[in-house]
Amino acid sequence: MTFRNRHLLGIEHLAPDEITTLLDLADDYVRLNRSGQKHGDALAGLTLVNMFFENSTRTQASFEIAGMRLGADVMSMPMQASSIKKGETLIDTALTLNAMHPDLLVVRHPHSGAVALLAQKVNCAVLNAGDGRHEHPTQALLDALTIRRTKGRLHRLSVAICGDIAHSRVARSNILLLNKMESRVRLIGPPTLMPTGIAEFGVEVFDDMREGLKDVDVVMMLRLQKERMDGGFIPSEREFYHRYGLDSDKLSYAKSDAIVMHPGPMNRGVEIDGTIADDINRSVIQEQVEMGVAVRMATMDLLMRARRSQPKVVVA
Repeated sequence: MTFRNRHLLGIEHLAPDEITTLLDLADDYVRLNRSGQKHGDALAGLTLVNMFFENSTRTQASFEIAGMRLGADVMSMPMQASSIKKGETLIDTALTLNAMHPDLLVVRHPHSGAVALLAQKVNCAVLNAGDGRHEHPTQALLDALTIRRTKGRLHRLSVAICGDIAHSRVARSNILLLNKMESRVRLIGPPTLMPTGIAEFGVEVFDDMREGLKDVDVVMMLRLQKERMDGGFIPSEREFYHRYGLDSDKLSYAKSDAIVMHPGPMNRGVEIDGTIADDINRSVIQEQVEMGVAVRMATMDLLMRARRSQPKVVVA
């Protein structure tokens, strides 16, 4: 199996064949999770540590379940009450972790680049569970698996990513992955929620939902990330929903078999109508949650395989 990375810090450094390898293995784990057995032993005897400096119930739970199903000893550190809150630096935390000899570290951090810094200082594999506005690689991978299982392929699809692009690490990781897999990406949202220089990412940009959704295969809605906003990016949530919220009228411009996605948590009536979110014929939001466990199992499995096959690197 093709996977050459000691860490998973983002989609940017993955080759298309590595993405395919990971999704193929995740498919195997979907079958395992749906069986009566549910448990493997790929991480048996290994220690997985979750460090979430930002709250995220669903992502943290998904990593915990994935680790346990692979047989790992799983510990989630309560970072809200950690020594960092008492003044300890991230480097000191890394040194402390090295003394405990974990095998895999899953990190979510509010600052872009913090996970990569930690990866340089610890003697174990590091998996980025989201860092600032930078990347959220396993979300993009689970989205890709959901699309591939529903559409039968990832290549040459038309995917619309809608809403708060500027503050979304999910959008960035999905753009990178879909471009690598030769799909077309459209970004739809108000100019105030589009990052500077976004056209350089090889995407089409629209500020009109109906125009942007015309004949797309996949509609991916994003949450308004109010916790990352420090100004008046939208007139009001009501106005945002009127112009950019997904309802049946706007969805009718997409292909008749287009699927609807959302990374969660959803703000119903703000970025998506509740009836669309719950439509079993169009919405694959619950499938995304299921695929998340399988993708995280596959990612951790491949990281451990890659590290076993490479010379051990010890950080002083």
